Amino acid sequence: MDTRLRLLVTTVISVVLSLAPVLYAIDHPSHAAEHAVVRVAAAGDTKFAFDEIVEAFRRQRPEIEVRVTYGSSGNFYAQLSNRAPYDMFLSADLEYARRLIREGRAAPDSEFVYGVGRLVVWVSRRSSIDVEKLGIEALRDPSVRKVAIANPAHAPYGRAAVTAMKNLGVYDRIEDRLVYGDSVMQAFQFVESSAADIGIVSHSLALAPQLRDKGRLWEIPLDAYPRQEQGGVILSWAQNRAAADALRNFMLSGDGKIILHRYGFETPQN
Repeated sequence: MDTRLRLLVTTVISVVLSLAPVLYAIDHPSHAAEHAVVRVAAAGDTKFAFDEIVEAFRRQRPEIEVRVTYGSSGNFYAQLSNRAPYDMFLSADLEYARRLIREGRAAPDSEFVYGVGRLVVWVSRRSSIDVEKLGIEALRDPSVRKVAIANPAHAPYGRAAVTAMKNLGVYDRIEDRLVYGDSVMQAFQFVESSAADIGIVSHSLALAPQLRDKGRLWEIPLDAYPRQEQGGVILSWAQNRAAADALRNFMLSGDGKIILHRYGFETPQN
């Protein structure tokens, strides 16, 4: 083979090899999609509902990986004020999300309301307390030594629980029995594990399929505590705004709202 022919063959092979990844991507579009990660800081009461939303979202958008950390909204707000490495924040109190916007730490056009939460008095199925009959007075049952709530210093559901107990006339009589979870999820775990006898927790946790049969509840009247409007934002330093927007839009879609409704959240109509 002469020099010119060898050069021609080498050139053709180089062109084919350089085009191979492009041709493969065209033939296999799922591989062409860019992998993205969305890091979410989410309020503890959303644990089971948002896990289900993430799973449904993953089926639609497998190229987007969602990594979630659950905790108290107030603690997350403090971390995000120091630019903690998250892309999206789901707060149990919309005001925390709005503060981040005012402080320039979240995109103004990213604010959204995903639901309105509710409070319940919850006891383990093992408990002898007739919470359905006694209602808020169940907190004063002689067998109750510890009442679990989220820490009102940084958890919206803890503040709401204190307000509800005061408005319903039981706070002063059971204040010395209160034990505080770092988040409403931890308060729920206190009761589930018998570390506390009874608790005031979010309806969304009590309705989770994994927990529904483990306890009994009484819904606290909505007029006993401030409206628990829950919302989120996308942080100004989000690594992939398009991927975060896709997750946000799915959460607010019909499919997302169906899931949120199952967990007791009242969702926006538009």
